[in-house]
Amino acid sequence: MNGRGKSDRCIVPKKPSNKVRDMSRAAETVEERHLVEGNSDQQNRFRTQRRIDLQRALDRVREAARRDRKRQFTALWHHVYDVDRLREGYFGLNRNSAAGVDGETWKHYGELLEENLRVLSSKLKSGAYQAKPVSRVYIPKPDGRQRPIGIPALEDKVVQRATVEVLNAVYEIDFVGFSYGFRPGRSQHNALDALTVGIERKRVNWVLDADIRGFYDAIDHGWLVKFIEHRIADQRVVRHVKKWLNAGVLEDGKRTRGTEGTPQGGSASPLLSNVFLHYVFDLWAHQWRRQKAQGDVIVVRFADDIMVGFQRRGDAERFRAAMEQRLRSFNLELHPEKTRFVEFGRYAAERREQRGAGKPETFSFLGLTHVCGTKRRGGFKVLRRTERKRMRNKLREVKAELWRRLHHPVPVVGRWLASVIRGHGQYYGVPGNSYALNTFRYRVIRLWQWTLSRRSQKSRLTWKRMQRLIRRWIPSVRICHPYPGQRLVVGPKAGAP
Repeated sequence: MNGRGKSDRCIVPKKPSNKVRDMSRAAETVEERHLVEGNSDQQNRFRTQRRIDLQRALDRVREAARRDRKRQFTALWHHVYDVDRLREGYFGLNRNSAAGVDGETWKHYGELLEENLRVLSSKLKSGAYQAKPVSRVYIPKPDGRQRPIGIPALEDKVVQRATVEVLNAVYEIDFVGFSYGFRPGRSQHNALDALTVGIERKRVNWVLDADIRGFYDAIDHGWLVKFIEHRIADQRVVRHVKKWLNAGVLEDGKRTRGTEGTPQGGSASPLLSNVFLHYVFDLWAHQWRRQKAQGDVIVVRFADDIMVGFQRRGDAERFRAAMEQRLRSFNLELHPEKTRFVEFGRYAAERREQRGAGKPETFSFLGLTHVCGTKRRGGFKVLRRTERKRMRNKLREVKAELWRRLHHPVPVVGRWLASVIRGHGQYYGVPGNSYALNTFRYRVIRLWQWTLSRRSQKSRLTWKRMQRLIRRWIPSVRICHPYPGQRLVVGPKAGAP
């Protein structure tokens, strides 16, 4: 209604004079007050704080970052301790997430939400806020190992979430197009689409599947702070980032601190890791492929999983050697077992057949196995299948949960299985993956039938009855995602591999 959030031109309307019948002969009138000239319209705020007002404050930060890529921001902390932004951070948290070392839960904190947020804002403003150590837990990885996860205290989660939203206004302008991990509007499927389109449209013959060994535990705090200060000159922001880094980890009642690592699980960890890799890898890789590559090179990075496609084998070998040296200078190294070269692309099948080397190799990225295939009418195409290891692990989890729910009512278990199949399809439902989706659905049905038949020694669960349960509870699989070329927006910044 009012262009770009400006107030009405007359923000104080005329008051009725004391001779209202004849305004032309009024004894006195109250003069209206117009907007002040200059840049004051940037400071006008709504009388009641709303999300749109908070976003406009960050829009000014984005515009300043876009106008000057070398600008250092000296006043950002007041955006963080704004009560409305803290409230947004609170409601953006997972309500059922585990409590940190303070034992505070989302529900209990919300009973006195406004008072708690005012106290938290006051501590942030005065500098009295102190970060608490994160509680460390372990979750199983697909390869059988344990992944350490840090659970911050609830107030730390709120402050980190608010800080990340403010810092994203700066760093989203700086981040390169092939970076996809944990960024607004850039999901795993955006990275998968970029990789597929890059391989199909560029002259890619070799793929480097690179993984950084223990990346989140190896991030050097000193280098990370230097990278942040390159853009953020507000020492209050830098100081609180240091507090989170130095808070340490609480495990088995023992608190440990280090000079490396950002515990996974907090809201700030993904952004900090992206900032670190932006300066360590992204800018370097972008410069290398422009200056030293002799053929086409595509890059797609999601967190610490890096995929690089090359036209020439020589470029691939020189890039890996230079990349190892580059990472070593920042106390990082490539995982020797997970980093490998794969002959992949439009001519991979033909060349391997000439050498008698068999079918082209495959590689997995973000849970999908990529295979060299052909279209119905001929021509090269990247086929994507559900990674077998991921499917086996998921079926193993479903089997264990079905056994735990052995004597639960059939409708309850049916609704749960329906949510499992829908959730599986929402991620793996990419074009060309129907066979794997139907395989997963069929095996879940068989597991359910096996469980129901063991509820009693006299069970007479026929397939005819099982089909009625399937029609009632088990949804059909469907493709949830469009073809990569339809969704990917190729440009100089967004989506370009």
